[in-house]
Amino acid sequence: MKTVAIPDWPGRIHRIFADSRINQIAYVPDTGHARLIELCRADRRMRAVLLTTEEEGVALLAGAWLGGERGALLMQSSGAGNCINMLGMVEAYRFPLLMIITMRGQWGEFNPAQVPMGQATSAALASIGVIVHEVDDAGRVEETVSAAAQLVFGAYRAVAVLISQRVIGAKEFRK
Repeated sequence: MKTVAIPDWPGRIHRIFADSRINQIAYVPDTGHARLIELCRADRRMRAVLLTTEEEGVALLAGAWLGGERGALLMQSSGAGNCINMLGMVEAYRFPLLMIITMRGQWGEFNPAQVPMGQATSAALASIGVIVHEVDDAGRVEETVSAAAQLVFGAYRAVAVLISQRVIGAKEFRK
């Protein structure tokens, strides 16, 4: 039996968060982000905040920024659709917002309800002024998140890194 090494992109993102002085992590539970959430929750330098819905994270991180802290929002592509109205505030008031989004509705998807937002996430975010970086290769996650963090906090912009299902793996439906 051949063992396949899984890239530690969650660990690398966590390190970027620490290096970027990101200390508030807003998230809705997600299998694709499970390891990253676990790392952030275990890190005493970070405060991981469980959300009821993704758009709460936009408001939470706006408040964190006004209070002198940096944050990141972790969510799934289906949750990005929930944030569109709140993201107008980010564009209007130019506060930094880093979003790491695990994609659904792409390669290997079994759930038809995930497909519409999975296919529309990039265009929907771009239409509201979010800069979108898509990652389809686990080896490029680290450099993409690092570049996004620099852009977010250097230019006071909203940037979303979309991590494809090819990287996180397609969920399986089991009867």
